[in-house]
Amino acid sequence: MKINEIFYSIQGEGKWTGLPNIFIRTSGCNLRCSFCDTTYAYDDGKEMSIDEISSQISKYPCKYICITGGEPLLQKEILDLIDFLIKRNYKICIETNGSMSTKKLSNKKSLMISLDIKCPSSNMHERNSFENISLLRKNDQLKFVIKDKKDYNYAKKIIDKYKPICTVFFQPVWGIDPVTLTEWIIYDGLDAQLGLQLHKIIWGDKRRR
Repeated sequence: MKINEIFYSIQGEGKWTGLPNIFIRTSGCNLRCSFCDTTYAYDDGKEMSIDEISSQISKYPCKYICITGGEPLLQKEILDLIDFLIKRNYKICIETNGSMSTKKLSNKKSLMISLDIKCPSSNMHERNSFENISLLRKNDQLKFVIKDKKDYNYAKKIIDKYKPICTVFFQPVWGIDPVTLTEWIIYDGLDAQLGLQLHKIIWGDKRRR
Protein backbone atom coordinates (compact mmCIF):
# COMPACT_ATOMS: atom_id res chain seq x y z
CA MET A 1 0.00 0.00 0.00
CA LYS A 2 1.09 3.59 -0.52
CA ILE A 3 2.27 5.25 2.69
CA ASN A 4 2.97 8.95 3.00
CA GLU A 5 4.70 8.81 6.39
CA ILE A 6 5.01 6.91 9.66
CA PHE A 7 5.92 8.86 12.77
CA TYR A 8 5.62 8.83 16.56
CA SER A 9 4.02 11.71 18.46
CA ILE A 10 1.01 12.44 20.66
CA GLN A 11 -2.56 12.30 19.48
CA GLY A 12 -3.93 15.84 19.31
CA GLU A 13 -7.59 15.12 18.57
CA GLY A 14 -10.50 13.06 19.88
CA LYS A 15 -10.76 10.63 22.77
CA TRP A 16 -7.07 9.73 22.65
CA THR A 17 -5.91 13.35 22.97
CA GLY A 18 -2.59 13.51 24.80
CA LEU A 19 -1.74 9.82 24.38
CA PRO A 20 1.45 8.83 22.55
CA ASN A 21 0.51 7.38 19.18
CA ILE A 22 2.23 5.86 16.19
CA PHE A 23 0.78 7.53 13.11
CA ILE A 24 0.51 5.65 9.82
CA ARG A 25 -0.49 8.17 7.16
CA THR A 26 -1.64 6.71 3.87
CA SER A 27 -1.34 8.54 0.55
CA GLY A 28 -4.22 9.71 -1.58
CA CYS A 29 -7.53 11.39 -0.84
CA ASN A 30 -10.80 11.56 -2.74
CA LEU A 31 -11.76 14.93 -1.20
CA ARG A 32 -10.25 18.39 -1.37
CA CYS A 33 -11.39 20.19 1.77
CA SER A 34 -10.84 23.93 1.80
CA PHE A 35 -9.01 23.85 5.13
CA CYS A 36 -7.00 20.65 4.59
CA ASP A 37 -3.74 20.66 6.56
CA THR A 38 -2.30 17.51 4.97
CA THR A 39 -2.29 18.36 1.27
CA TYR A 40 1.18 16.79 1.07
CA ALA A 41 -0.53 13.41 1.45
CA TYR A 42 -2.56 13.79 -1.76
CA ASP A 43 0.13 12.20 -3.90
CA ASP A 44 3.44 11.82 -2.05
CA GLY A 45 4.35 8.44 -0.63
CA LYS A 46 5.99 5.11 -1.28
CA GLU A 47 4.76 1.57 -1.61
CA MET A 48 5.26 -0.44 1.59
CA SER A 49 4.35 -4.01 2.45
CA ILE A 50 2.68 -4.84 5.73
CA ASP A 51 5.94 -6.42 6.91
CA GLU A 52 7.81 -3.20 6.13
CA ILE A 53 5.22 -1.17 8.02
CA SER A 54 5.47 -3.59 10.95
CA SER A 55 9.25 -3.30 11.00
CA GLN A 56 9.08 0.47 11.18
CA ILE A 57 6.42 0.76 13.88
CA SER A 58 8.19 -1.83 16.04
CA LYS A 59 10.89 0.78 16.70
CA TYR A 60 8.53 2.82 18.85
CA PRO A 61 7.60 2.07 22.51
CA CYS A 62 3.86 2.38 21.90
CA LYS A 63 0.77 0.22 21.37
CA TYR A 64 -1.56 2.97 20.15
CA ILE A 65 -1.77 3.41 16.39
CA CYS A 66 -3.66 6.03 14.41
CA ILE A 67 -4.21 5.16 10.75
CA THR A 68 -4.90 8.41 8.96
CA GLY A 69 -4.53 10.08 5.59
CA GLY A 70 -5.28 11.14 3.08
CA GLU A 71 -8.14 8.68 3.11
CA PRO A 72 -7.05 5.24 4.39
CA LEU A 73 -10.09 3.45 2.94
CA LEU A 74 -8.75 4.10 -0.56
CA GLN A 75 -6.00 1.55 0.14
CA LYS A 76 -7.03 -1.95 -0.96
CA GLU A 77 -4.86 -3.58 1.72
CA ILE A 78 -6.15 -1.48 4.62
CA LEU A 79 -8.30 -4.24 6.13
CA ASP A 80 -5.37 -6.65 5.97
CA LEU A 81 -3.19 -4.10 7.77
CA ILE A 82 -5.83 -3.57 10.46
CA ASP A 83 -6.24 -7.32 11.04
CA PHE A 84 -2.46 -7.72 11.19
CA LEU A 85 -2.15 -5.01 13.83
CA ILE A 86 -5.09 -6.28 15.89
CA LYS A 87 -3.49 -9.74 16.06
CA ARG A 88 -0.39 -8.07 17.51
CA ASN A 89 -2.42 -6.39 20.24
CA TYR A 90 -2.19 -2.84 18.96
CA LYS A 91 -4.98 -0.44 19.88
CA ILE A 92 -6.04 1.15 16.62
CA CYS A 93 -7.95 4.22 15.53
CA ILE A 94 -8.72 4.80 11.86
CA GLU A 95 -9.56 8.33 10.73
CA THR A 96 -11.85 8.46 7.71
CA ASN A 97 -13.37 11.43 5.90
CA GLY A 98 -16.97 10.24 5.86
CA SER A 99 -17.34 9.82 2.11
CA MET A 100 -16.73 6.07 1.91
CA SER A 101 -18.59 3.20 3.55
CA THR A 102 -17.24 2.03 6.92
CA LYS A 103 -19.38 -1.11 6.95
CA LYS A 104 -16.41 -3.48 6.73
CA LEU A 105 -14.84 -1.80 9.76
CA SER A 106 -17.79 -1.96 12.11
CA ASN A 107 -17.31 -5.62 13.06
CA LYS A 108 -13.75 -5.10 14.32
CA LYS A 109 -13.99 -4.82 18.09
CA SER A 110 -10.41 -3.68 18.68
CA LEU A 111 -10.74 -0.77 16.27
CA MET A 112 -12.01 2.75 16.98
CA ILE A 113 -13.55 4.47 13.97
CA SER A 114 -13.06 8.24 13.89
CA LEU A 115 -15.59 9.50 11.37
CA ASP A 116 -15.58 13.00 9.93
CA ILE A 117 -18.74 14.60 8.64
CA LYS A 118 -17.85 17.53 6.42
CA CYS A 119 -19.55 20.88 6.99
CA PRO A 120 -20.35 23.46 4.28
CA SER A 121 -17.16 25.51 4.69
CA SER A 122 -15.15 22.46 3.60
CA ASN A 123 -16.86 22.60 0.19
CA MET A 124 -17.10 18.82 0.44
CA HIS A 125 -20.28 18.38 2.49
CA GLU A 126 -22.22 17.01 -0.48
CA ARG A 127 -19.90 13.99 -0.44
CA ASN A 128 -20.94 12.85 3.06
CA SER A 129 -22.23 9.28 3.38
CA PHE A 130 -24.59 9.72 6.32
CA GLU A 131 -25.36 6.02 6.59
CA ASN A 132 -21.93 5.69 8.21
CA ILE A 133 -23.28 7.42 11.32
CA SER A 134 -25.67 4.54 12.00
CA LEU A 135 -22.72 2.14 11.83
CA LEU A 136 -20.81 3.91 14.60
CA ARG A 137 -20.55 2.06 17.88
CA LYS A 138 -20.40 3.50 21.39
CA ASN A 139 -16.59 3.40 21.49
CA ASP A 140 -16.18 5.16 18.12
CA GLN A 141 -16.14 8.93 17.61
CA LEU A 142 -17.72 11.46 15.28
CA LYS A 143 -16.08 14.77 14.39
CA PHE A 144 -17.29 18.00 12.81
CA VAL A 145 -14.77 20.69 11.86
CA ILE A 146 -16.51 24.03 12.39
CA LYS A 147 -15.60 27.36 10.80
CA ASP A 148 -18.70 29.50 11.30
CA LYS A 149 -22.33 29.52 12.47
CA LYS A 150 -23.50 27.94 9.21
CA ASP A 151 -21.23 24.95 9.89
CA TYR A 152 -22.38 24.82 13.50
CA ASN A 153 -26.07 24.78 12.60
CA TYR A 154 -25.42 22.16 9.91
CA ALA A 155 -23.67 19.91 12.45
CA LYS A 156 -26.46 20.38 14.99
CA LYS A 157 -29.05 19.28 12.45
CA ILE A 158 -27.01 16.19 11.60
CA ILE A 159 -26.68 15.01 15.20
CA ASP A 160 -30.34 15.76 15.86
CA LYS A 161 -31.41 13.74 12.83
CA TYR A 162 -29.06 10.75 13.12
CA LYS A 163 -28.58 10.67 16.92
CA PRO A 164 -25.11 9.11 17.04
CA ILE A 165 -24.47 6.87 20.05
CA CYS A 166 -20.75 7.65 20.20
CA THR A 167 -18.84 10.70 21.45
CA VAL A 168 -19.27 13.74 19.20
CA PHE A 169 -16.54 16.36 18.80
CA PHE A 170 -16.97 19.91 17.50
CA GLN A 171 -13.53 21.13 16.46
CA PRO A 172 -12.83 24.67 15.24
CA VAL A 173 -10.91 25.11 12.02
CA TRP A 174 -7.31 25.83 13.03
CA GLY A 175 -6.79 29.56 13.36
CA ILE A 176 -10.41 30.28 14.29
CA ASP A 177 -10.86 31.58 17.85
CA PRO A 178 -12.49 28.69 19.78
CA VAL A 179 -14.25 30.99 22.24
CA THR A 180 -17.30 31.57 20.05
CA LEU A 181 -17.77 27.88 19.27
CA THR A 182 -17.41 27.10 22.97
CA GLU A 183 -20.12 29.60 23.84
CA TRP A 184 -22.48 28.18 21.19
CA ILE A 185 -22.05 24.66 22.61
CA ILE A 186 -22.65 25.89 26.17
CA TYR A 187 -25.68 28.01 25.22
CA ASP A 188 -27.35 25.13 23.38
CA GLY A 189 -26.34 22.52 25.97
CA LEU A 190 -25.15 20.22 23.24
CA ASP A 191 -24.10 16.67 23.97
CA ALA A 192 -20.84 17.34 22.16
CA GLN A 193 -17.27 17.91 23.26
CA LEU A 194 -15.12 20.81 22.18
CA GLY A 195 -12.09 19.43 20.37
CA LEU A 196 -8.88 21.41 20.13
CA GLN A 197 -5.85 20.27 18.15
CA LEU A 198 -3.44 19.77 21.04
CA HIS A 199 -0.48 18.97 18.80
CA LYS A 200 -0.82 22.34 17.08
CA ILE A 201 -1.17 24.14 20.40
CA ILE A 202 2.14 22.56 21.46
CA TRP A 203 4.15 22.72 18.24
CA GLY A 204 2.25 25.07 15.97
CA ASP A 205 0.93 24.38 12.50
CA LYS A 206 3.90 22.50 11.21
CA ARG A 207 4.37 18.97 9.97
CA ARG A 208 5.31 16.37 12.57
CA ARG A 209 7.67 13.70 11.27
